Amino acid sequence: MNESASTDIPVTAGDADYRDGGLRFPADFTFGSATASYQIEGAFDEDGRGPSIWDTFSKTPGKVFNGDTGDVADDHYHRLDEDLDLMASLNLQAYRFSIAWPRIQPTGRGPANQAGLDFYGRLIDGLLARGIKPVATLYHWDLPQALEDEGGWLSRSTSEAFADYARIVGEAFGDRVHTWTTMNEPWCSAYLGYGSGAHAPGIMSAEGALKAVHHLNLGHGLAVLALREVVTNDPQFSITLNLHSIRGHGPTGAEAARQISALANRAFTGPLLKGAYPDDLLDDTKDVTDWSFVKDGDLPVINQPIDVLGVNYYSTVTVTVWDGVSPRESADGHQNVGGSPWPGAERVEFLVQPGPYTEMGWNIDPSGLLDLLTSLRDEFPDQALMITENGAAFADTVTDGAVHDDLRIDYLRRHVTAAHRAIEAGVDLRGYFVWSLMDNFEWSLGYSKRFGIVRVDYDTLERLPKDSAHWYAALAGTNVIPA
Repeated sequence: MNESASTDIPVTAGDADYRDGGLRFPADFTFGSATASYQIEGAFDEDGRGPSIWDTFSKTPGKVFNGDTGDVADDHYHRLDEDLDLMASLNLQAYRFSIAWPRIQPTGRGPANQAGLDFYGRLIDGLLARGIKPVATLYHWDLPQALEDEGGWLSRSTSEAFADYARIVGEAFGDRVHTWTTMNEPWCSAYLGYGSGAHAPGIMSAEGALKAVHHLNLGHGLAVLALREVVTNDPQFSITLNLHSIRGHGPTGAEAARQISALANRAFTGPLLKGAYPDDLLDDTKDVTDWSFVKDGDLPVINQPIDVLGVNYYSTVTVTVWDGVSPRESADGHQNVGGSPWPGAERVEFLVQPGPYTEMGWNIDPSGLLDLLTSLRDEFPDQALMITENGAAFADTVTDGAVHDDLRIDYLRRHVTAAHRAIEAGVDLRGYFVWSLMDNFEWSLGYSKRFGIVRVDYDTLERLPKDSAHWYAALAGTNVIPA
């Protein structure tokens, strides 16, 4: 794995800070980029699209920074061809996008909205015409508001509606999509949307968060079954999880890490990959819920074989058991708006970690990515993995018509190096998707944080590739970390 890309590219391997260069990835390793529908598309009320929970949430005073909404976002809906050409210019081998459920079914039920299907058909065909693999995510948080009005992910009927939606989309694009990802980060949908209230729909309920966990898991399984019935090519099936890289601190660190691992990671990998919720999760949360919403037959449905497990990684967390006396630290990387994303874990505290930090306040630690990937290799040795999101927000500035984002390049170099080391350690890692292609609507933080390798001027909507985009284009064009 450590051979140089060519005789004139030096290899620097084994840097203690993960700043390697010249390392070559396997020829079949995929470098791509990722976005999400509500964050970039705009056109919120055009061509039959119905409202989503994020339309409602962002227009509720006080929920999103500066009162920002995704009404226009990056206007990707109207600038599709321009953005496709941009992807090609950056040598992207794959593009991970999400389909807006309310653009396909405005109320989450009923027949397909043809204009919505037409848009994604143009996107998929445009990718294929440029030699870019389409990776379609069915759900990146924009639940139709009409379904939320019926209970949202607190109701198993939403899981069933999701399967119907998956079937519609699978019938439309099941001859062209390379990889189907059912859901992006169900942890966020469940724990931030129904537990802490920091994300749409803004509900604060410990039991509700766990109900949502199960119904999201169930929706995944039902969607995979529906897709398999209708697709006609031989696609990959996947789900993307934001699995937490957890470090325990002090004599009680191991116990705290166990409990957070159960909530953050094993509440998903247990039923998805093993067919059962972990016993310690059920015991830890017995005072929150009796889990009676898990019905007979649910777990085999959830436990569908998948071809690749998507892993999103940005930073680590460090935990210990709170002593109940000293001020309790809560540096879990998420906004505190009153509720908790950790049902049943009141005794765990999240410690402030050493920097450096991104603009999100998240620590920069590529060893956490390596640790996470190798731990998944150990627990699920036969499961292929894909890094479906990794990136950083920094306070970019335009200088003489350019964005010299050296901090982002350094972040990406170090984490791509961690990915390379994981492959060397025997991890079946298939690809890496940088988050994000463009600056965009960063959920409850509005437009205040910029993750893109391409800058978007929110006044003119002009796209400007940053230095990191040129660096990434060199990586994606050669499968070699630029020296």
